[in-house]
Amino acid sequence: MSATTTVTLGNRTFTLDRDKAEQAFASKRVINGRDTMFFNILPLKYQWAYDLYKKMKANHWEPEDITMQKDVEQWRSDEITDVERWIIKMGIGYFSAAEGIVGDNVLHVVREVVTAPELKLVLGRHAHEENIHADSLVYMLSSLGLNPHECEAMFEDIPTIKEKNHFVVSNSRALRRDVDLTITANKQALAKNIFLFGQVMEGTQFYGLFGMILSLYRQNKFPGIGQMFSYTLRDESNHIEVFRNLLMDLVDENPDIWTDEFREDLRATMAEGIRLEKQFIRDCLPVAGLGLNAADFETYIDYIADRRLATCGLAPLNASATNPFPWLAEMMDIKKETNFFEGKVTEYQKASALATVHDDEL
Repeated sequence: MSATTTVTLGNRTFTLDRDKAEQAFASKRVINGRDTMFFNILPLKYQWAYDLYKKMKANHWEPEDITMQKDVEQWRSDEITDVERWIIKMGIGYFSAAEGIVGDNVLHVVREVVTAPELKLVLGRHAHEENIHADSLVYMLSSLGLNPHECEAMFEDIPTIKEKNHFVVSNSRALRRDVDLTITANKQALAKNIFLFGQVMEGTQFYGLFGMILSLYRQNKFPGIGQMFSYTLRDESNHIEVFRNLLMDLVDENPDIWTDEFREDLRATMAEGIRLEKQFIRDCLPVAGLGLNAADFETYIDYIADRRLATCGLAPLNASATNPFPWLAEMMDIKKETNFFEGKVTEYQKASALATVHDDEL
């Protein structure tokens, strides 16, 4: 007999079936779960997803609240070198395409197939933050007075940008169809997509340019752009965690995914991502500048990639790699930066919740 709760108010009686509710909770899964149009988050099964959603929401920022006056003055002056100008152009040119690619994949591949509402909730926030990042790049470009067609040409005509984009877009495009996710091979294709976008693209390939732009910021160059990339990096650390948790829960619920061959395929995917990123780094920093060189950034990518692999339970590719930029750990710590939230009490009630990018993310 079903356990029920009866509530009587006046001449009306309402009967609530507890067993049915518990069955609905038990049917929550990353994929192949209860199919319903009702966005009923409670009771929560994936607490991490809701916690990350709240953390991401508290970290909300708007590009226009960051002043670009100093950046514009520096851009128009003679104090900025050609190498430094090129890094900024490459940053805007690459990320203006990449942020949109990530957000599009979140919405039209991953969020389409997950079935637990709290997972859809956090993925919706993830996609929204990619929109903010894309908006910030428009703001940078217009503030500096750059030609938008030049940025368009960069991700169409620079081979290393084109190859990086093709690497992820081809994977995403292949999943935009009706997919039977009861078949192991299709579940593995989804898991690979989640790994590729979370750990390889956002988690590793983004970090070369992040480091270069923050190195400029460290020298008091382009403070507005540096501030926006600091906030973007903080957001990315949450995105990496969203996709890592999603992958781990997907594998936990579908152990047929996690074969020896599949694990090696993920490592090979990371290796290819590293190869493409190193080529891109050489284009971003074709000559030594900023007291840095492309070889150091290549080592840094090896270091970051192995940390991403380790958090997913995968063997490293370059176990001997060390971080050549220990100062980046401090530069990437948002708490150490002056932030515009302090003067925005009404608009930004949750400013105190600003998250720190910890050293274990670097």
